[in-house]
Amino acid sequence: MIKIIRTDSKNSDFSGLVKKLDAYLKITDGDEHEFYNQFNGITILEHVVVAYLNDQPVGCGAFKRFGDSSVEIKRMYTMPKTRGQGIATKILNHLENWAKELNYSSCVLETGIRQKEAVQFYKKNKYTIIPKYGQYVNMDNSLCFEKLI
Repeated sequence: MIKIIRTDSKNSDFSGLVKKLDAYLKITDGDEHEFYNQFNGITILEHVVVAYLNDQPVGCGAFKRFGDSSVEIKRMYTMPKTRGQGIATKILNHLENWAKELNYSSCVLETGIRQKEAVQFYKKNKYTIIPKYGQYVNMDNSLCFEKLI
């Protein structure tokens, strides 16, 4: 059974999952990893979720305020051995619902074109490609998405 908890970036299970995410991204981002990594600090994320399967942490995600009416989805990750079980969708839906509870009306995010599974995942979850924003404007590897919630 999947259990999802709300927490913050001080959660040790979240930190452990993010280390695995960063190791994966270091490989897929290649030479651009340091650029992207500078925007992925987790020291002050107040809206974090961790998914557990049989009391083991298997996935995570977070969001931070992006504007008056939107949040940016960050640090989405599911352990490879548990992929394909709908865990990532449950995490994303939980983040979207939490953002709605706080009166936000949209979610934005950035992912790399090399993360093909992530691109398909966000499209499947009704995110649409938008113009690149902020630090990603001149990054060829970046794709930015948005979803009204």
